[in-house]
Amino acid sequence: MKLTVLGSGTSIPHPKRSSSGYWLETGGGTLLLDCSASAIHRITQEGLDWVDLDAIWISHFHLDHCGGLAPFLAGTKHSAEMKRRTKPLRILGPPGLKELIARFDAVNNYRLLEQPFHVELIEIEALETFEIVHGVEAVAMKTPHTNESHAIRLLDVDGKTLVYSADTGFAEPLAALANMVDLFILECSYPKDKPVQKHLELAEAMHLIRRAKPKLAVLTHLYPEWDGVNFKSEVGKFEPMCDVIEARDGLVLEV
Repeated sequence: MKLTVLGSGTSIPHPKRSSSGYWLETGGGTLLLDCSASAIHRITQEGLDWVDLDAIWISHFHLDHCGGLAPFLAGTKHSAEMKRRTKPLRILGPPGLKELIARFDAVNNYRLLEQPFHVELIEIEALETFEIVHGVEAVAMKTPHTNESHAIRLLDVDGKTLVYSADTGFAEPLAALANMVDLFILECSYPKDKPVQKHLELAEAMHLIRRAKPKLAVLTHLYPEWDGVNFKSEVGKFEPMCDVIEARDGLVLEV
């Protein structure tokens, strides 16, 4: 697997961090993990093949995670490149995904699903295994953020594993979901003194990482409170058992 971080930040405008989006190349196809409005343009900035994208995973319905979905579908509907596409595009997410797209449609009768290619909308069930792209097995687990929020674990065709938490409050089961994975992409909104329960601060994220024992961890969804914080020094205080990397827009990792 190859991961490109499109957006390592939040909904708050920031000069170096755009909103959530993670491009993942797997043995079975390409996958976009969350789709903020900025992510659809960041794809082209990174030189990635958006025309051949196989699937989009939506973790929950906050706009910094799904706000690019309607503009992306509006763009694919009218782009010359997509008129040559024949394979379907899969969009997967929690229950309510179909209603979300219907509500986007209703704003101006966009008919977003009337594409040159077939669009498959799939609402997953928590803890039920499903195929997200060809040969890549996935399972999702509810997290304490919104009613529909889910983390996802992927098993690639070559046996490599990845967990993407998306936004979440503290939840011990996340460590079990990410047990011994090759890559744990974990939100860490605040360095300390988080103002809300529905996100993580560094001490909580490091606790989950120590419990999960991944080979590599990436902390992301970083609020501006991280600006000026020495990431490496603060993480080092917890004596992590694996490398823990600060996400940044444009970061590329081979798993």
